[in-house]
Amino acid sequence: MRSLGYFFKESLHGFTRNLSTTLGSIVTIFLSLLIIGIFLVGGVVVNNVMSSVENEVGISAFISDDASQSDIDKVEDFIRGIDGVASVDFTTKDQALENFKATSNSDIVDALDGQNPLPASIEVELSDPKLVEDVASQIEQNSTFASICGYDSPSESLKYGQKSVAQLFQLTSYVRYIGIALIVLLIFIALVFINNTIRLAILARRKEIAIMRLVGASNGFIRGPFLMEGSLHAIIGSLFAVGVLELLRNLALPKLAGALKFLAIDVNAGTFVIIYVALVIAGLIIGLFGSALAMRRYLKV
Repeated sequence: MRSLGYFFKESLHGFTRNLSTTLGSIVTIFLSLLIIGIFLVGGVVVNNVMSSVENEVGISAFISDDASQSDIDKVEDFIRGIDGVASVDFTTKDQALENFKATSNSDIVDALDGQNPLPASIEVELSDPKLVEDVASQIEQNSTFASICGYDSPSESLKYGQKSVAQLFQLTSYVRYIGIALIVLLIFIALVFINNTIRLAILARRKEIAIMRLVGASNGFIRGPFLMEGSLHAIIGSLFAVGVLELLRNLALPKLAGALKFLAIDVNAGTFVIIYVALVIAGLIIGLFGSALAMRRYLKV
């Protein structure tokens, strides 16, 4: 306990000896961890959005107006037997029109002049959205569906949003790669700043260190204050980052969620707590590792 008290006291003296460098180190760690935290929150939001989009992926199989009920029943039974299909529902022409009226502008509805150009359809929900192309392919090849499809060909009569989902997956993968590269760069910059700060602290105390060596101080006792100093830089920087993220969570995120109600961008408090703990631990590791690197290079004990 005495040694820890001494280490803490000496690390505080190191703050005042190299104040500008110390502040630079803390600010660098703060900005690095803040950006990393924002990317982590953004990753959670992107995953939430992706999950909501995946859950909405389904297949609409449009049926011609003169299709018999027996043929429709055959196609429905066939679709229910396909692996990956969760449910099958039939939407009549009248139901399709009512759904259209509920989601469209009144001027567009009035322009229909009482006519109903919408076809009936079989709505297919999937247990696994990634199977949408396979399920659609099997429906397309069904001979009964080909005979009652609502458009010129079975392929034109099947509508599903897999192409949009695939593009979204590709976009999010690019964002993740860029985020990982940026995080690695920021961690490297933080390590460089801590390394320089500890190096200056070692140079400022070189005479004192030489005396400690002469009187028989252990290597751990000499290294302790520098490890403590690097850790304090990182902890202070990480706490600032956590504070700013908490402000963003309470002020910016609710407004963003209100403006984009159609997207699932809410992040629960438990997820933020995990991110905060991860940032503090990451900051502590960065501080200890940066200090250890500096001591290995500049402190020969």
